Amino acid sequence: QLQLVESGGGLVQPGGSLRLSCGVSTFTLDYHVIGWFRQAPGKEREGVSYIRSYDGSTTYADSVKGRFTISRDNAKNAVYLQMNSLKPEDTGTYYCAASLTDYRSRNYLEEPGYHYWGQGTQVTVSS
Repeated sequence: QLQLVESGGGLVQPGGSLRLSCGVSTFTLDYHVIGWFRQAPGKEREGVSYIRSYDGSTTYADSVKGRFTISRDNAKNAVYLQMNSLKPEDTGTYYCAASLTDYRSRNYLEEPGYHYWGQGTQVTVSS
């Protein structure tokens, strides 16, 4: 079993910053990719970023490139999403997800391929 717990969401003004955390707890499973997704009200969930365990490589959606940074702390078994220069369109529920596989041909900004999901944390960007 693998559990994911997000934290760090909140209300922030446009241009502000937040750091989301994804705590990963597992006793028997090795995850290979951790991704962050978000879902705005009335919209489908979309991929924001992901990081590979194998080499720490990262990928970002075009909408957040240059503003968001994904990172990991292996000692704490956590993955972070630093969000800077936040915009109202960044508002939504943010989820982290874990994949037990890492296929080079797969786009991990898309939901298929993830096996475990957290419950989400709310981010609201508003003045």
